[in-house]
Amino acid sequence: MRPLIFGEVLFDQFPDGISVLGGAPFNVAWHLRGFGFDPLIISRVGNDARGREIIQAMTEWGMDTRGIQIDVNRPTGVVAVNLDSGQHTFSILPDQAYDHVNARDACKARLDSRVGLVYHGTLALRDPVSRAALTALLKVEDAPVFLDLNLRDPWWDAADLPELCIRARWLKLNEDELDRISQSLEMRSERVEEQAAGLGGRFGLELVVVTCGARGALAWAASGEVHAVQPEVSIDIFDTVGAGDAFTAVVVCGLINDWSLPTTLKFAQTFASTICGVRGATVRDREFYAQQTRQWGAA
Repeated sequence: MRPLIFGEVLFDQFPDGISVLGGAPFNVAWHLRGFGFDPLIISRVGNDARGREIIQAMTEWGMDTRGIQIDVNRPTGVVAVNLDSGQHTFSILPDQAYDHVNARDACKARLDSRVGLVYHGTLALRDPVSRAALTALLKVEDAPVFLDLNLRDPWWDAADLPELCIRARWLKLNEDELDRISQSLEMRSERVEEQAAGLGGRFGLELVVVTCGARGALAWAASGEVHAVQPEVSIDIFDTVGAGDAFTAVVVCGLINDWSLPTTLKFAQTFASTICGVRGATVRDREFYAQQTRQWGAA
């Protein structure tokens, strides 16, 4: 049963002029394909050189391109990535092709697929057109939802978060996003464990996964389990762009494969640390992914 991935496909542009394929949903779909899954990604690109490059890259990687719509009026998405005081900042342009995913075409693309899980973030929902497309998909899909919060200012609204959380089964976010949401919902605790439990309980979530940067990650489950994992210390960090998406992709693998929560966190943290050793959020080397899956099989 296929994971359906909804959201932005774009290029991350670095200060040295290098452009790398990106967008959280695309990164997750790319990793899943590298791990041997067959994700169906629903997105939209421009009728331009960047859009054609994305489709070509997907084809070469063995990904299904039927869910990629072509927009003749708007460009393929671009995000400028900068480094400010050791932290990456993102300049996200408005009115990109991925903001205008057509609902009818999105639903048509998944007609012959048995979808077992729907993943989406929040950036592609900033425009009513793509938001309506996701709503239409969820009306025809009886599959659980994995919500990956990516709160990029100014492209999110706290008023939208309760509805998104209520219709999700699993939630992933980073420590800063958890704190911001907790404040907006007037949840007073400052401890990550208590914030995750409060958020999960409030919205009936089965799992809340929180990435904590250099301190690793933590997960709260409705069953009462709480587990933490430490980051890999032997990785030479090149950049951290896409580390959270790498982590998320392995969490999705764990859900599909029914791994235990400690195992899922361990494998997810290892892969996220490994991605920090390369430029950008994706890798076009099949052996890179094969090394990860061999480790899973040996564990």
